[in-house]
Amino acid sequence: MCDIRRGNRVAPATGAGCFATLALALTLVASAASERHPATQEKPTMSLQLTSPAFAEGKPIPRKYTCEGSDVSPPLRWSGAPSNTKSFALIADDPDAPDPRAPKMVWVHWVIFNIPASASELPENVAKTPTLPDGARQGTNDFRRVGYGGPCPPPGEPHRYFFKLYALDTVLDLKPGATKPELLKAMEGHILAQAQLMGTYQRR
Repeated sequence: MCDIRRGNRVAPATGAGCFATLALALTLVASAASERHPATQEKPTMSLQLTSPAFAEGKPIPRKYTCEGSDVSPPLRWSGAPSNTKSFALIADDPDAPDPRAPKMVWVHWVIFNIPASASELPENVAKTPTLPDGARQGTNDFRRVGYGGPCPPPGEPHRYFFKLYALDTVLDLKPGATKPELLKAMEGHILAQAQLMGTYQRR
């Protein structure tokens, strides 16, 4: 039971009337508290974004960047990396091998790491060498070669190719020629942010 004040008279109230009175009182208290202590809004954080001037998300990768063309790496650009990033790593792979209708494996096309934190792009046609002039290192792809190996699917359905960029809080102690599993293990506990760009390619 609770009391309801009506003018100078206090009347007892029970049941729904009592609960309604308590709800109103609690609402008024909460409103007053919020005015005294307004909620602070968190500042939006920038998210890592990966793009390419050569192809858009979900669109075909130009033949130039495949085994049917020049087989050079496409240009990639990124923005929104965390301020405490110490290096970047990138993996490009195809989860649709050998047939998108019955995939059996993920085919690795590119492994590159220790890209300097000051970098915001990879130019077209990155040299296929274990170590690059800026200190970045390249791993071994599933063609058993160091550096980039372009899309080269069997004729048929289009395959998807994922370029995955990682912002890391460290420079990795990993030798050139490392494989994708070795890179993933070395990155454990060091990934600050991740971005992805997917392109397709169909070989006729």
